[in-house]
Formats: sequence, structure tokens, C-alpha cells
Amino acid sequence: MTAEPNAAAEAPVPAPADFIRDIVASHVAEQRYPGGIVTRFPPEPNGYLHIGHAKSICLNFGIARENQGRCNLRFDDTNPAKEDLEYVHSIAADVRWLVAGWAEQNLGLKPSGARPAATPDAADAADFYARPAPGGAAAEPFFASDYFEALYAFAERLILAGKAYVCDLSAAEIEAHRGTLDQPGRESPFRNRPAAESLDLFHRMRAGEFPDGARTLRAKIDMAAPNIWLRDPLLYRIRHLAHHQSGDAWCVYPLYDYAHCLSDYLEGVTHSICTLEFEVHRPLYEWILEALALPRALPRQYEFAKLNLAYTIVSKRRLLQLVQENVVTGWDDPRMPTLAGIRRRGVPAAALRTFVTGLGVTKFDSLTEIAVYENAVRDALNGLAARRLAVLRPVKVVLTNLAEDEVLECRATNNPQDENPATRPVALTREVFIESDDFAEVPPPKYFRLKPGGEVRLKYAGIIKLDEIVKDAAGALVELRCTFDRTTRQGEPNSDRKVKGTIHWVSASRCVEAEVRLYDRLFTVAEPAAEPDFLKVVNPRSLETITARLEASLADATADDRYQFERLGYFAIDAKDSAPGRLVFNRTISLKDTWAK
Repeated sequence: MTAEPNAAAEAPVPAPADFIRDIVASHVAEQRYPGGIVTRFPPEPNGYLHIGHAKSICLNFGIARENQGRCNLRFDDTNPAKEDLEYVHSIAADVRWLVAGWAEQNLGLKPSGARPAATPDAADAADFYARPAPGGAAAEPFFASDYFEALYAFAERLILAGKAYVCDLSAAEIEAHRGTLDQPGRESPFRNRPAAESLDLFHRMRAGEFPDGARTLRAKIDMAAPNIWLRDPLLYRIRHLAHHQSGDAWCVYPLYDYAHCLSDYLEGVTHSICTLEFEVHRPLYEWILEALALPRALPRQYEFAKLNLAYTIVSKRRLLQLVQENVVTGWDDPRMPTLAGIRRRGVPAAALRTFVTGLGVTKFDSLTEIAVYENAVRDALNGLAARRLAVLRPVKVVLTNLAEDEVLECRATNNPQDENPATRPVALTREVFIESDDFAEVPPPKYFRLKPGGEVRLKYAGIIKLDEIVKDAAGALVELRCTFDRTTRQGEPNSDRKVKGTIHWVSASRCVEAEVRLYDRLFTVAEPAAEPDFLKVVNPRSLETITARLEASLADATADDRYQFERLGYFAIDAKDSAPGRLVFNRTISLKDTWAK
């Protein structure tokens, strides 16, 4: 793990303040957790991480960072039917990218290849993590599947204590017994099955004796509880499926609510921070931990409002639909709100952290304007992006008073935001390209770019005057013939002569050709998730692919570099599709909000 190579150092800022951080601060002050503050980020590997996860990552890692604690990366991998190693690898890469150079020192990982003790009492959370070695090679993320033996042993304890039982009801029958918000549930006829019988059946479930769905293990709590999650929830179900970590070792798998709280406990997590939809699950979280009479301090759950971003969908099911129906090219399509897509588009990790941290942490759901996110990206790129000249839709201009082999060196500024801006050479030749939008044969009122008989300044070079428009027999534009005023070059007597228009350009003979992908918002409405068919509000102009001409220095661009194509927007190399001799650039974001009213 390394910081983004071209990222400017983040200026120190005061630690954010919010109600969760206030709780943590009070616990630190009273020394409630002598072993230190431990948080966790626990995604299920059933899809790619998206921008909403970035808020949770930054909150959990931020609290660990601010309190010299650790944040464990743990995969809650208890449902092999929906999980895949592709998602494991993508999530690990996304988390490392987002925290690299910021909170990687607080990333809790287990020693490479290590597994906790099978007996839960012997699992020493204080020793079962490691700081990442350089590159992260010597340590690995945690997995809930690391704890399958310990979780199974905990379940045996609950059965023996009369707090869990094996139920033979089908899934449909369990649902029918559950009741509603207004009516209590009905007890299973197997609820008072003797503990010894339930334990024997539980062992036989593990041994593979029963088919999928034949039996479950349920907690014995209260079928009349107002909170439906406490109405004898499922703890284990039978799934004859191979697991991406444990292989064929298991055919019974724990439910999320059961595995999650106990995984927190085994890892020594102090503050289990999650989004508001888990608030109703918290009584079950606490019941499981307290029912086992565990010897060490128990983790506690705290909830916050998730990030809801306008013009964005973050439902994994709908994101998968976009991929499967080829609306996008994959999970890492730069139009997707996935961290992989955001990274591929060229957004710096620091910009994303600044955005989600700046939103604050509350318990109130709200819709965040996407312009807030886009402005955070622009602000970050403005400081670090090198300026370069590029022409997206070329029109040839011939400077008739330059010789065919004449080359005039001009000096262009790399980044005017730098304290002492450096410059680079750019070549002005007889033939150059300008943007088609920068020429109008019949100009509208107050048009200050190139027009018949008019003058504009070629940025960094000098002033040109349009003398002649050359067309082919069909009337299509071939070239513009202009005169270059040499006296307006940098350092010449008339270099400060004023004209109303300044445009960008590239040399026609000293440029490189590149595929440029112009990305825009994926949806045309602010709340696509509210639409009856969200696919009908996909933006048909979310991607335009063109062949552009770029200044020659961009031939050496790398995936770590960020550029502002002057007057056009911020761009980055597409590391996935670029190859030697084939440059592909993605537009990260435009210079201005083109969607503003």
C-alpha cells in the first residue's frame, strides 16, 4: 500500500466532530477500553464497494486513526450462495486505495495464513491481528469464516443453555409464524424440543445428514416481542455449497446477525458502527452477546445515516443489473458509483475522503446533492493536476506565414496553482489543431473566438487572424488559413496586445492521437431509485468516445498522473484499456457543472 504518487500532501485539519466521536471520546476519557479503540469495516463479498461504503470506511478508519487504535477489515462471508473471490479481491483493493497514506497504519489485519483457535475461550483477540508490512504482504484481512468453529461452539452453548433450538419448520412456515408489526408471532411446535435432542440434530446438520431447508437453528427469545427481529430469529441454516474460503468443510452456515456480533467480540472490537437500517437489529446483537455470558468486554453497536447521493444508485442488486444487462461495461465502469469505477475514472482517494468526511455523521437520512461531490473532486484536482493542451474535436489551422519546417518554442505553465509554477516547452508549427467549437463561420452575438476576419490568441503562443476558410467540393470544412503575429509571442514587444478571445491548440505534426472517453452522470434524474423502472432514466449521453489530439508530452502519461486539459476538464489515463501505442484517457470531471440550472 502506497499513497497516490502524484497526490499533494493533505493539509492537517481538525478531527471531525459528531455524536459517535463524542461517544468514543467519553469512553477514552473514562478508560473504558484499556486495550485501545477498535473499530471494523465488515463488507459482505457479494458485490463491489460503492461510494456509500466510503462513508463507513472513512468513519471507522477515521475514529481508529484519531484514537491511535485499529480498524479491522473483515469480510462477513456467511452466505456462499452470493459471494465470490472476485468481490473479496476488489473490496480489499478498494479499501487499501482509500486509506493508503491516510490511515493504513490503523488497518488491522491478521498474520498471513493465521486462523483463530477453534475453542472460543482460547481465541485471544489482543494477539490476533498484525500491522501491515510494507505492501501488505505479511498480513491478510479477517473473514467471518475464520471463526466458523468458534461460532459453532457458541451455538452449542446456546442450545445447552436452553436459548436455542433446532426447528423443522420450512422457510415459508417460519415466515407465517412470525406475525406482523401489529400481531405477535406463534411459537414453533419444536420450540420446546429438549436441548439434548436439538444438540444431536445440530450435530447431524453439520454432518450433512439433512438437505437444504430441512432444519434451522433458531434463538429462543420472544415470539411476542414488538421487535420482529427478536421473534426466535434464525442462527444457522443448511446450505450444501462450497465456500470461497473454507471449501467443502461446512454445510451449515451462520446468519449475519449471529456471526457479526460474535466476530466483533472475537476480534476485540469496541465500537461496532453501522448504518441506520441495523438499528432494529441492535437488540438481537446485544441479546446474543449477553446470552453467552462472555468473559471479556462486549462490543457495542452504534448507528448513523447512510450516504444518499443524488443521480446515483447504490443498491447492489440494481448495480448488478446494470452490469448484467450491459448498460455499463462492468463493475469498474467509470460511470458506476463503485469505488473501482471512481478510481478508474481518475478521482483521487483524498478527494473522496474529503467529500464523505465533510458530510458529517448524523442520524437523519437526507439526499446529498451530487454537485457537492463533484466540487470536492474539482477542488482536489485543481491543486494537483498538471495542465496540458488537448483538442477533442480538431479543426486544422494553417499559419501561412510560418515555413513548413519552422518550429517556434513556447513555454506553457504546468500548474498555476503551484507556489512557483514550472513551465514546459510546447511546439508551435505551421499547422495546428483548434477545437471546432472555437470557430464559427457565422458567429452568434458576442462571439469572441475565431471568426472571419477576427483575431484570437493561441494560449502561450500569440495572436492569429483568420484570413481564409477552405472547403472541399461538398462544402465541408478542410482548413482555416490564418496569419500569426510574431510580435505577440512571449517576450516580444506586443506580447501584451489585447484581444477578447484566447483558445487552446496543439501542433498538428507534434501531437499524439488518443481515445478520449467523456463521462457524465449515469442517470438523468436526481432520484433514479424512486423510478418504477430505473433503466428508463439512464442517461443516453453518459459516455461519448472520441479520437483527440494531445500535446506530445502526454505520450509518457502514466496511470498515476492527473491532468487538466486546459479549458476542457480533468482527465486521467485508463490503466485498464491503455496499452503501448494506444492511449486511452477518461474524463474524470468537467471544469464546470454543466447540469447547473
